Amino acid sequence: MTIVMRSSPLKEIPMGDLRLGMFVHKVGVSWVSHPFWRTKFLLEAPDDLATLRALDVPTIWIDTDRGLDVPPVDVPVAANEPSVEAEEDASSVENPTASPAPVIAAVAPDPVATAAALCERARGVVVRMFQDARLGRGIDAVAARELVDDMSRSIEAHPSALLSLVRLKTADDYTYMHSVAVGALMLSFARHLGLDALRVRAAGMAGMLHDVGKSQVPLEVLSKPMELSVTEMNQVRKHPLLGHRLLVSRGGVDTEAVDACLHHHEKFDGTGYPHGLVGEQITRLARMTAICDVYDAITSDRPYKKGWDPAHAVQRMASWRGHFDPRLFRAFVRTVGVYPIGALVRLESGRLAVVLDGSRDSLTQPVVRVFYSIVEGRRVDPFVLDLATPGCEDRVAAKEARGEWSEAELAKLALP
Repeated sequence: MTIVMRSSPLKEIPMGDLRLGMFVHKVGVSWVSHPFWRTKFLLEAPDDLATLRALDVPTIWIDTDRGLDVPPVDVPVAANEPSVEAEEDASSVENPTASPAPVIAAVAPDPVATAAALCERARGVVVRMFQDARLGRGIDAVAARELVDDMSRSIEAHPSALLSLVRLKTADDYTYMHSVAVGALMLSFARHLGLDALRVRAAGMAGMLHDVGKSQVPLEVLSKPMELSVTEMNQVRKHPLLGHRLLVSRGGVDTEAVDACLHHHEKFDGTGYPHGLVGEQITRLARMTAICDVYDAITSDRPYKKGWDPAHAVQRMASWRGHFDPRLFRAFVRTVGVYPIGALVRLESGRLAVVLDGSRDSLTQPVVRVFYSIVEGRRVDPFVLDLATPGCEDRVAAKEARGEWSEAELAKLALP
């Protein structure tokens, strides 16, 4: 019997057919007995697959739009037919010359394609969230939480894929994709700090929802292609209070994330707003959100200015005394690296490279993808180089201006 795809991406399959790369939509157990803190996720870890198969449930629901489907088969399979593994064992004993039964291997999902699909879905969730807030419908906290859980899973499996793609935002998309980007940065930051799973989720929610109050600011102000007037700036500066009011009225959002929405524009020296809090009067999550919010803002193209390259942004932020918690800022720099993912650097060998990942051993000598020879004045076949590897004779000489290289091209080169 050939399996026929239905119009709905949701499919109930036997637990034995579950494979790595599938997206788990629903497990038939109560939330009390659920083995994972996330209820919907991309199945990428063998240990998670073993845990699910050990559950006393015959079937499981998958989402084929967000992960692999069951591969089609042409041979009828009886309900009491032994497994492929059992057939192979039996055939090797009874008929040593028999050809082994064909086994369809699960194909691991492409991390870039998976992250790209997640980015597109995230944009849709945030757009709907802002639209609902403008219409007075409140915030769908469940949808936001499910999205944050999926993003956390993506970052856990492939840290650089999602963080690179969220930088690819247009000026028109800034308000929405900024929320997605800050959510991703907060998840990575929280994981780097070693926070537990619930606080990692709260950090992602804080990043995702921190600017939801801008849904109450006129669109013509948010999208104005030049610097704002004093009156317009005062309108924008109300968004933490407006966002806090929205989240409190709706409920369902972690109190730390709600507080971060209210206080992500406070500064460590007390010169921020709306309440002028000082130092540790500002919660840790709000201090983290302040760092991630500013970093993404100054590295993004806006209607009225081009974004700074990531390395320059980190250097400038370090010079703003009193703006950020210095201890947390140092931890953030270790999270993104002195030369963050996507940064363009010039090597001592006279080649250009894009940063792929920070080195475990050296903040100043990351893992890069070399793609251009300045000496020869031409592109070279891209290759990956870990500058911190013992015996590597090349080093970063300096950060390089973007020049003729577009943000999109550099971000794609930075993908794994």
